Amino acid sequence: MEYRLLGRSGFKVPALGFGTGTFGGKGPLFGAWGNTDVAEAQRLIDICLEAGANLFDSADVYSDGASEEILGAALKGRRERAILSTKLSLRNGEGPNDVGASRHHLIAGVDRALQRLGTDWIDLLHLHHFDAMTPVDEVMSTLDDLVRAGKLRYLGVSNFSGWQVMKSQAAAERHGRTRFVANQAYYSLVGRDYEWELMPLGQDQGLGAIVWSPLGWGRLTGKISRGKPLPAGSRLHDTAGFAPPVEAERLYRVVDALEAVAAETGRSVPQVAINWLLQRPTVSSVLIGARNERQLVDNLGAIGWNLTPAQVAALDAASAAMPPYPYYPYWNGPFAERNPPPVATLPVLAESSS
Repeated sequence: MEYRLLGRSGFKVPALGFGTGTFGGKGPLFGAWGNTDVAEAQRLIDICLEAGANLFDSADVYSDGASEEILGAALKGRRERAILSTKLSLRNGEGPNDVGASRHHLIAGVDRALQRLGTDWIDLLHLHHFDAMTPVDEVMSTLDDLVRAGKLRYLGVSNFSGWQVMKSQAAAERHGRTRFVANQAYYSLVGRDYEWELMPLGQDQGLGAIVWSPLGWGRLTGKISRGKPLPAGSRLHDTAGFAPPVEAERLYRVVDALEAVAAETGRSVPQVAINWLLQRPTVSSVLIGARNERQLVDNLGAIGWNLTPAQVAALDAASAAMPPYPYYPYWNGPFAERNPPPVATLPVLAESSS
């Protein structure tokens, strides 16, 4: 396994982590993703730990908390071997304060997450979205208090815009409080919006990307190809309405390029798609998900090798999209001379998985 620094911190995370959205199977979205129980979770976690992929990510809203409960139960007796990441701020109850990043909800939410996970601390807490109704100073002071209390160790964001991240970072710096060091973001060959603003911001502010849905919401699994109907067992039949949209021709153009590179390398389509992400600037870790052992083992095969520059260029070209204003002049446009694109500067530390 490769280990990378988490943004501008001294904390190392594996290049591949495991997302536990498939644990629990409650509700229309998570029920379609999977219904992994404790016994199955223990086996998947065994495989991850053996491979060195010891970052496990969840959220309080995943299957109404069942994902955290199953993750905690599956890790019982080996908590110290794992890096636990979770998220909160989305609505998780019917009360008026069961949502957001207020002091009330953050403190109560962290305590509930600790109980469900069966642990005394959370290694990395992400705010699941920006809360425009709570003053940023209240948010950052509360998170800092939770870090100082030993309940949290590192902080991150998820689904924030660039200005929301910067406003939060500025508030923390102004008062000497703990800053964000991670950004859990959607990023894939069919979803490259992260590159336009959040990637340069991440490099400037020291936020390492923890990538979710690296296979484009199940579109880059190798089961979807040009001229073929969506497979009967695809979860997209139930979850496409929740997914970021992708224009059909662009999807097929990317799939064509992935299939060509997969044939050249002898790797699977998902392995190629994930390996492309591992070579992108600011990426600290890519979260893989799996409903079964076969999927997990295949995804873990994305590490330990690299695409060639020519293969990366082919995938870049196939997945390219024009950024919206005001970003396009900065990307190979008239502003690029004074605004170079981010480069891969995060240290990659090759270590054994033991």
